[in-house]
Amino acid sequence: MVVEPVCCPYCGSHSVGRHGQTKDGRKRYVCHNNECSRTTFMCDYSYQACQPGIKETIIDMTMNGSGVRDIARVLSISPTTVIDTLKKKRLN
Repeated sequence: MVVEPVCCPYCGSHSVGRHGQTKDGRKRYVCHNNECSRTTFMCDYSYQACQPGIKETIIDMTMNGSGVRDIARVLSISPTTVIDTLKKKRLN
């Protein structure tokens, strides 16, 4: 039996427990840290845009002059996701 150490990608806490699985069988975890901004997460996402830090990367690449299609191609996500992220960032 192999035990894989899991830590929360948002707060770095090792106080993590299992929280079931998705419809396609991927494991979900729950963070028991009260100061954590998110409670549930997955270690391996099926879509790259769901991973932590991608939204900030989109903003950084835009500030450095990359276009929407370029960002989508480099990050392997949809151009629609890039546009939606930029629209939401503008409102904040």
